[in-house]
Amino acid sequence: MLNFQSIFSHIAAIDPVAFRFFGWPIYWYGIIIGLAIFLGISLAGRELKKKGFDEDIILDMMVWAIPLGFLGARLYYVIFEWDYYQQNLGEILAIWNGGIAIYGGVIAGGLTAYFYAKRRQINPIFILDVAAPYLLLAQAMGRWGNFINQEAHGGPVSEDFLRNTLHLPNFIVEGMHIDGVFYQPTFLYESLWNFLGVAFLLVLRGRDKTLKLGETSLLYLLWYSFGRFFIEGLRTDSLYIGPLRVSQVLAGILVLLSLALIIYRRKQDHTPLPYYSEIEGPDYQ
Repeated sequence: MLNFQSIFSHIAAIDPVAFRFFGWPIYWYGIIIGLAIFLGISLAGRELKKKGFDEDIILDMMVWAIPLGFLGARLYYVIFEWDYYQQNLGEILAIWNGGIAIYGGVIAGGLTAYFYAKRRQINPIFILDVAAPYLLLAQAMGRWGNFINQEAHGGPVSEDFLRNTLHLPNFIVEGMHIDGVFYQPTFLYESLWNFLGVAFLLVLRGRDKTLKLGETSLLYLLWYSFGRFFIEGLRTDSLYIGPLRVSQVLAGILVLLSLALIIYRRKQDHTPLPYYSEIEGPDYQ
């Protein structure tokens, strides 16, 4: 019988480098992100096919959205750490040393998907609605790469807090024991929040005449940003504008904006929007 506690204990002690390819380190973080992207693309393709579209559309779109998304994530990070990078220009491209921000990736990847869909004469809001739950799924999975890297954690806490207050399994407690100090597992908070959000979005989107066009995407922004606002306040590696945490400010803005747009669009009786469940076939624009 498998000893899962032993397996997870080994996971907590994994070297961030999975293996080397011609001397280049291949990190577990990258492998996890790659698997998350692959799963997200596969599920989005199945959803497109179910709705009567060519499932390869999502794959063709990701050829552009993935690299531009990573570029956006890096650029976002560099902009808000410019005091450092202007003195170390040679490190701007050294993404293997860490330094990407998910909001930058979401913005760049989302804009790429939007304009790609427009070019293919597919309603871009529909494409964003298709992708939103699976993007959140990829984000939930990706946070476990942070766990292996022992990064994106919160401030110091006691071992008793992790074991007896949160009742976390031993492998997470040990993974949060860094250089003799126990830390808040903010990676776990965000991962669980995102997994719950995936279920929430898929259940609502799957119900007949429940979510209108664009509301899956807006609820994604609302759900993710609401959780991120509070979780960001616990982290020790935030980007700042003066005394303010960048991700908290942006999360707060997105929560209010997405909520306002949902309410506003619902009240536009003179321009009725179709329900997501009604969209069927490539003739839909």
